[in-house]
Amino acid sequence: MRIVIFAGGAGRRLWPISRESSPKQFEPIVGDESTLQLAVERVAPAYGIDNVYIATNARYTSIVRRQLPDVPGANILAEPARRDLGAAVGLAMAHLARLGADEPVAILWSDNYIENVPAFVALLQAAEKLIADKTADILFIGETPRFANENLGWIGLGEFAGQVEAMPYYGFQSLTYRPPLERCREMFAQGTHVWNTGFFVTTPAYVRRLYARHSPEMWRQLSEIEATIGTDRYEPALQAIYPTIPAIHFDDAILTHVDPERALVLHSEMGWSDPGTLYALKEALDTDTAANVTKGLVIDAASRDCLIYNYEARKLVVAVGLEGMIVVNTDDAILVVHKDSIPLVKEVINGLQGTELESYS
Repeated sequence: MRIVIFAGGAGRRLWPISRESSPKQFEPIVGDESTLQLAVERVAPAYGIDNVYIATNARYTSIVRRQLPDVPGANILAEPARRDLGAAVGLAMAHLARLGADEPVAILWSDNYIENVPAFVALLQAAEKLIADKTADILFIGETPRFANENLGWIGLGEFAGQVEAMPYYGFQSLTYRPPLERCREMFAQGTHVWNTGFFVTTPAYVRRLYARHSPEMWRQLSEIEATIGTDRYEPALQAIYPTIPAIHFDDAILTHVDPERALVLHSEMGWSDPGTLYALKEALDTDTAANVTKGLVIDAASRDCLIYNYEARKLVVAVGLEGMIVVNTDDAILVVHKDSIPLVKEVINGLQGTELESYS
């Protein structure tokens, strides 16, 4: 199976760790390696580095090559402009279709955290078999929920549909993006839903059929680009056409049109989390709300429920008596914010665009 890992986002919700010039997927948020490097290390032993593809923005290709020197250069798929995931997934499928339109492909993201890698790989292998056997056209991979999290999407489970490699799989009912907390509590208590990791396994042929049927204009533009792949006309066509593709999220363009009868769901306890915000990162690393999560040269005293990250080796950060606070110190910026005000961080950083402080964004 081929693996496509998407690594083109800006990640401003994790500012100042994540910047426009070097988004979160390229930073050592957990441990000493970037989340992109960790994402590749999870799958390369099972599937081979030659079957790993990285889809990213053209401005980040040098970072990708530096962090992943073993990934073949031809496997780095560079988008010349940000046109959201609808276009990005379509471009990746155009490349992979030429290598085998009906062969399984996994769509993964570069900014997630997974503790139980063997469980994750087992899910991928089970999904690969179900796709290869044509048991389904698309397999959604979920995380068995650990608590009622309103900051994530949820997948509605249908009836038990069978087992593969002693792993149960279920029918697919629904995708719900960030439901209200009370609804999350209901779903968690009932055991009818799992967290949506955003991972799925399908084939280029199936995804391309959905583009042709439900996003015909985008399909036409992607087809024009695809016709030039492998020729000297590819780069000029990509530069001319891709920036004009409508910016539509992949969920809206494609996933909302999936036939539930041809979709299945696998899930397990992978220890997956999506540290999309700094407090979500804190929750991912330590579920104890009273505990603090620190990185670097930090002393905390009489503080609770805080994330304190210090990226300067020769500076000491001391926090005393804080509660529910996020403190991040980098070499050129310091963020101090209460966990309840984290959504405002992205607004503030977006406001730097076009000002003399834009370089900090």
